[in-house]
Amino acid sequence: MNAFAAATDILFTDPHQSHDALYRAGGAGDGAPVRVIIRAPDRIASFGDGRFVADAVLIDIRISEVAQLARDDTIEIGDEDAGSVLYQIRSDPVRDAAHLVWAAEARVLAV
Repeated sequence: MNAFAAATDILFTDPHQSHDALYRAGGAGDGAPVRVIIRAPDRIASFGDGRFVADAVLIDIRISEVAQLARDDTIEIGDEDAGSVLYQIRSDPVRDAAHLVWAAEARVLAV
């Protein structure tokens, strides 16, 4: 394991940075437990002379946990006691430079 992989594992096991979740390929099945990092940055879009700020939800998942992340897969974060949020991957995921983490844009399906 190299230093980048070790640092990635530390981030994904930190309870302040990451969350327990269930991954479902195609949104079906019982789901597989994974750790995810949720990011919600503002996105800036331009149209003509206008500039717009829009909310975005990005989900990071280790490739070691999900080898083939795809559009329409779902991620459920939370539990029955605290409530859960269901996200659907809405765009083609991309890998980081070291091919350790998927980053995918998601949308909320259910709260």
